Amino acid sequence: MYGIVDCDNCYVSCERVFRPDLNGKPVVVLSNNDGCVVARSNEAKKMGIKAGTPYFQLAQQYPDNKIAVFSSNYELYGEMTGRIVEIIRQEAPAFFRYSIDECFIYFPENKNEELRVKSEELKLWGENLHQRIKKSVGMPVSIGLGPTKTLAKLASHFAKKYPGYRHCCMIDTEEKRMKALKLYPIEDVWGIGRRYAAKLQALGIQTAYDFAQHHGDWVRNIFNNIVIYRTWQELNGIDAVPNEEMAKKKSICTSRSFNGMVSDLETLKTHVTNYAVRCAEKLRAQKTVAGVIGVFLNTNVFREDLPQYWNYEEKRFIVPTCSTIEIAKAATEVLEKIFIPGYKYKKAGVIVMSIGPNSPVQTDLFDYNAEQFQKMKRLDAAIDHINKVNGSETLVLGSQQYTKKDGKGKAEVFANAIKHDYKSKNPTTRWSDIIVLK
Repeated sequence: MYGIVDCDNCYVSCERVFRPDLNGKPVVVLSNNDGCVVARSNEAKKMGIKAGTPYFQLAQQYPDNKIAVFSSNYELYGEMTGRIVEIIRQEAPAFFRYSIDECFIYFPENKNEELRVKSEELKLWGENLHQRIKKSVGMPVSIGLGPTKTLAKLASHFAKKYPGYRHCCMIDTEEKRMKALKLYPIEDVWGIGRRYAAKLQALGIQTAYDFAQHHGDWVRNIFNNIVIYRTWQELNGIDAVPNEEMAKKKSICTSRSFNGMVSDLETLKTHVTNYAVRCAEKLRAQKTVAGVIGVFLNTNVFREDLPQYWNYEEKRFIVPTCSTIEIAKAATEVLEKIFIPGYKYKKAGVIVMSIGPNSPVQTDLFDYNAEQFQKMKRLDAAIDHINKVNGSETLVLGSQQYTKKDGKGKAEVFANAIKHDYKSKNPTTRWSDIIVLK
């Protein structure tokens, strides 16, 4: 039996923990550089605000409504959801985090009575877990339970939509499975992307039930895709998605559109270095290393009046690594290869691939310095610890710092080049933002 804990309107809920006055009011969270809406409260959804709505259009489309607006604050969201994961760690026999706002739970079939949870007890267990998270962290969650991960995802949807489930829905009988599949649109099924959903709908398949009723051979022949076939199996109650494929990411991408357009190489290097550092931190967080790094760069496709350019290049590490310095250095080297002067660039990104466990790692037979390797490892550990205790980016590489000319022509260092005019504070991770009672 599987379960999934899904934070309700995660980003909005994180903001409301420290702004209880916003409960029951429309709230939206914007993308990087305050571009468009990426998260909405239920009240904002009822108003008709769509995900992806450009921020500047909100005032035009809803002039008579007071909407609370926040810039994305991933430091806050990561820390708050981390507290939820810690509670899950204490309550669940086994779990693995799937995303910033979702965590899968596994109830193993084991002869040991202490590890086995009876089916009739799971529903109450889920309701109690919701109550504990709400009381301890202040954030609402919805919990779905089912014999497969995909069915658990379906159940979490109903737990979120219908209050009668008391925040926990369980699909534990054939009757419940069939009813859930008939009510669930095919485009919303986990594992069915937009392209495949359109193809299924063209074939007359509108619900998860329609898809599940087809024969497995038909699914294989029509799609020739292991992910789609596994989804079909899961909808039919067959546990088909391996845990190990989900617990750790196989590739990590960090990218962002710039606030404005960038034409000089040095500013681009700073952006790319920051993205590379984020990738390295994520690798270490899941105890993995990467064998390949890629960098892409492109201009603004919406500016048809400007010359267009897009390119991507990658580099393979001789020894797979998660070192911040090595990954940042490789990223800037790749950037230098694909950069062409004269263009106005709008976006860049870094991708690390060929990810594997950080132990054991095949070293270079001819050029391996064990002492240097250990120094780099200790340096990364020290920086990660300091940034965890004192707030992210307390310590950074020199190449991560953005510079601009002051009025006298001297270079001035500033923290970042991201626009976040409506960013909330970080009272749980930064001493400077700690809440003071007056």
